[in-house]
This record gives sequence, C-alpha cells and structure tokens, in this order.
Amino acid sequence: MTLQLATQVALISAGVIFLWALLLGVWKFVQIAQSPDGHAHIYVDIAHRAALMYSFATVLLAALVQFSAWSTAVNIVALGVVLFFFVTAIGAYCMHGFTRDTTNQMHPSTPSMTASMVALIFGEVGGSVVILVGFIVEQAGTWG
Repeated sequence: MTLQLATQVALISAGVIFLWALLLGVWKFVQIAQSPDGHAHIYVDIAHRAALMYSFATVLLAALVQFSAWSTAVNIVALGVVLFFFVTAIGAYCMHGFTRDTTNQMHPSTPSMTASMVALIFGEVGGSVVILVGFIVEQAGTWG
C-alpha cells in the first residue's frame, strides 16, 4: 500500500523529531554528568521530553491523515501548521537550555510571548482538529 503524501511527510517528520529527541537526551546526560547537583538545565530537560512526546504525536497525526476525507493539500497545510509549532517550541526550549537565560519563559510575560502562545494554541489545536475531523468524516462513511 502506498502512503499518502501527508502521511509520508508526517512519518519523516516524526523520525527527524525523534532523532532530535535522542540527541537532546545526550545533551541532557552530559549536563547531568557535569552538574554538581546531578541535574540538567530545566529547559534541556523540557526540550528532551517535549521532542519525545511531539515525535509520537506526529506518528498519531500520520495515521489520521492517511485515512482522512480531506484533500492532500488540506492535510499538508494542517499538518504543516502543527509541525511548525512543535518544532518552534522544541527550538525555543533548546535556546533557553543553551543560554540558561531563564527557568520559566512565561515570566515575566510580555505581549509578544502572549501572542506567540495564542498562535501556538490555535495552530496546534486548530491543525489537529482539522486532521481529526478529516479522519472522522472518512470513517463515518464506513459505519453501518
């Protein structure tokens, strides 16, 4: 069976994010080994865990787009939006882990941070809703 283009994109993306997570795990281990208190910077830890979770979330999205009623274009756009926010979140966590500039990126909050978080919420949730509804619509046609 040939996979849909959106599914191929999702699975390749999931694999890349998973490899990124593994490398972040190495970074985390190095920081733990070098730290007098045995801890990595909080944002190195967050980046590692987020990348692991996002990689498997992307596999779920791959399954949903494979069996979607929507066109390839709709699935690719929705998937692209979700992946953009997954990757930028991991990247931001990596930046904070590298620079060690904060232990809480949300405080103090700024208008640009609030706008970014609202965009992330709408992008991740909205894109995922589009993908899930496409799956449900396609599957509803098979219900007896």
